[in-house]
Amino acid sequence: MSTQVRPATPEDAAELVRLRGLMFEAMSGRADPGPWRRTAELELRERLAVPADRRTMAAFVLDDPAEPGRLAACAVGTLERRLPAPGHPDGLFGFVFNICTDPAHRRRGHARACTEALLAWFDARRVTRVDLHATEGGEALYRSLGFHEHSVPLSRQRLLPGG
Repeated sequence: MSTQVRPATPEDAAELVRLRGLMFEAMSGRADPGPWRRTAELELRERLAVPADRRTMAAFVLDDPAEPGRLAACAVGTLERRLPAPGHPDGLFGFVFNICTDPAHRRRGHARACTEALLAWFDARRVTRVDLHATEGGEALYRSLGFHEHSVPLSRQRLLPGG
């Protein structure tokens, strides 16, 4: 199978959410069919429908050749505009928040191909830093693509009622 990566469309939203669920399941050891899935699908549909030149989210996917409409892999990220700073003259930063390959298609370079397409999208927009949170299983891939440790930021998390 070739690795023909393409930009995701709004029609890929449900499959992107399915893969996102697989990523979370791999991280925690349990599936979470909660209401986040519907919200994520709506968000993806909306953001992937924005004209390409105004889009602040990008997703690159690889189709499953055996099952039309099903995705084998994806990489999803967002573009964020912050105040310019030394080393970041345009103030553009990227965040990768979803890289996943369906278990039936792993170890074939699909995650790498999708991630390289996403990084090229960031590069074309003059993004000077791209961040991600790596799982142990993905760390070698990310390091091979030039990712390394950066300062550890403090973060604050607030649990919502019912969440």
